Amino acid sequence: MSKQVVTIDGQETVVREDTAKSFRGVYWALLTMAAFILIAALLFFGGFLKLASDGKINNAPAQTERDAGR
Repeated sequence: MSKQVVTIDGQETVVREDTAKSFRGVYWALLTMAAFILIAALLFFGGFLKLASDGKINNAPAQTERDAGR
């Protein structure tokens, strides 16, 4: 089995290839989850800020449909 070098806490460590792939996979999975949470939070709070600035929070969907049908 081949060996690869991974950096853990600033120190380079020689590990087996499958261990290195696993280490990198976990790293990328955590990074991807963090990016997803950040994007979801931006969209969530951005939507609420837009709603609050519209001044149309109290409109019910039925009222909007009746106004459009007239």
